[in-house]
Amino acid sequence: MALHSILKMGEPGLLARAEPVTAFNTPELELLVADLWETMHSRSGAGLAAPQIGVPLQVVVFGTGMLNPRYPEAEIVPPTVLINPTVTPMGATMEDGWEGCLSVPGLRGLVPRYAQVRYQGFDQHGDSIARTVDGFHARLVQHECDHLWGFLYPMRMKDMAQFGFVDTLFPQIADAETDID
Repeated sequence: MALHSILKMGEPGLLARAEPVTAFNTPELELLVADLWETMHSRSGAGLAAPQIGVPLQVVVFGTGMLNPRYPEAEIVPPTVLINPTVTPMGATMEDGWEGCLSVPGLRGLVPRYAQVRYQGFDQHGDSIARTVDGFHARLVQHECDHLWGFLYPMRMKDMAQFGFVDTLFPQIADAETDID
């Protein structure tokens, strides 16, 4: 396992579409997943996508498992490895929520996301995953999967007046560096 540097907004690799994983249950995939978890936890993230560490594969890890200091009011999201995902909105209802990102450090923006989604894909062993979720869980999976398709959360924002530095927008939680990933 190894800690990786996280690419920041402006790096071309963050804007590229990631490739599907074609082989499951391999030592290489297990190592990638372990590295993603270790890197995410080292930054107190709630999720991390392989493209954020320079690996152009459709692999994300996410979950809060316990209360996350960066999102103290968010519900617990189970630790999940999601590979080759599809995300389907369950209705047209959108909700605005504040998001941050390890690739956009120190900033937050108000982002519209589908209120409820169904996501499907595989874990690192090739076992299928299918869940219908709402709330923070739905926001988190949409944010992480966006990284696989070359999107960063500022690209989803409708009002750039709702984009700023964490220490200015949320001084009470600025010490926790509040980012979704």
